[in-house]
Amino acid sequence: MSAAKSLWTTFLRFLAPLILSNALQSLFGTVSNVYLGQMIGVDALAAVSAFFPVMFFLFAFVIGLSTGATVLIGQAFGAGEHDRIKIIVGTTLAVGLLLSIAIALVGGIFSRELMMALATPADILDQASAYARIMLLTMPLGFVFLLMTAMIRGVGDGLTPLLALALSTAIGLILTPMLIRGTIGLPAVGITSPAWAAAISNTLTLILLAAYLLRRKHALAPDATLLRHLRLNGAVLGKVLGIGLPSAIGMVVMAIAELVLLGLVNGFGSNATAAYGAVNQVMGYTQFTAMSISIAVSILGAQAVGGGDLARLDGIVRTGLAFNIVLTGGLVALIYLAPRAVLGIFITDGAVLDLAKELLNIALWSSVPFGLATVFSGAMRGAGVALTPMLLSIFAIAAIELPAAIILSHTVGLTGVWAAYPIVFCTMLILQTGYYHLVWRKRAIRRLI
Repeated sequence: MSAAKSLWTTFLRFLAPLILSNALQSLFGTVSNVYLGQMIGVDALAAVSAFFPVMFFLFAFVIGLSTGATVLIGQAFGAGEHDRIKIIVGTTLAVGLLLSIAIALVGGIFSRELMMALATPADILDQASAYARIMLLTMPLGFVFLLMTAMIRGVGDGLTPLLALALSTAIGLILTPMLIRGTIGLPAVGITSPAWAAAISNTLTLILLAAYLLRRKHALAPDATLLRHLRLNGAVLGKVLGIGLPSAIGMVVMAIAELVLLGLVNGFGSNATAAYGAVNQVMGYTQFTAMSISIAVSILGAQAVGGGDLARLDGIVRTGLAFNIVLTGGLVALIYLAPRAVLGIFITDGAVLDLAKELLNIALWSSVPFGLATVFSGAMRGAGVALTPMLLSIFAIAAIELPAAIILSHTVGLTGVWAAYPIVFCTMLILQTGYYHLVWRKRAIRRLI
């Protein structure tokens, strides 16, 4: 088998379970919302939605922390230094536990005040506060589960996280309606059901995951060595945060930009808002695929850097670009073949459907340059360079996307807001590609751990 073909096979074996894992992570939240809306009512759905800004912020930090740890684990694994893997995992879990315990204590006590600060409507304040309290009190379980499943991928194991997430999702989806109604001896806990279901499913899955990793003598098995390193190592923590914090900040900035764009869209009326929601749902699938490819590039790239095989790093980048054209581009093409049918899953009103189709035609193709840009940033992140790619993305958002959306919305109307997506994604591709080839790739690349 040729080196190129072997790399494609390795990439695909890692990417397929990664895409499925990411899909499962969103499935539980989606179906839980359906349960709440159908079994309790729209107020319950609104109460849970009110907690979303808090959840997004915490989720961004966990993703950032796990990103930094996974890159270092990948580099240590590529270098064959398995003892260092335990140090990285122990440090990451220690800081994750300390932070989440602090969140649980403070958030559990002041959950009502927190929801009031978020301007939660008075008629759902009690329900939102109850849901927030349980979510925050059980945060340590969620943090550990997300960190472990992410860090396992650092050694090239995409199947174990997929199995863990599948089990956790299945348990959660079974328990949620049972806890809403109170069946088979379980108490009826109403709106807090998804939070309790997630806590129980995370606990059971973590126990089984630990047993599985120990039996397999896995590199991340929670054995005596790992428990010895379950403490803060300043040098390792600095490297984890050096990669992780820019990733988290980038997520937050993108979310803030989306809120600004939503504000512009809302100014064109409720039909525009409904179309915005449907188009974003559809584009979410294409961007979801692109981001999964970027994560694969980052982890496999980290292993190549750890092993000192920079020729393989270049091959991984080329493979990631090809996968984006084939998978992301293929998905975009399929949607363009039947846009009304795809959008019709989310909206039924004819006028809104026509508007959404027009907007989708403008913006959907830009998921491809977005994906290509994230391949380059993912490769640099795999080598431990995250700050400059993040600053380039923030520059594109703040200096290009938002001004373009504001100016075009006033000159050409609603379609101008959507034109900002292709503009910013193409700008990101130019910036990330230019920095990768003209600056970063000409420097000496060394592993961090």
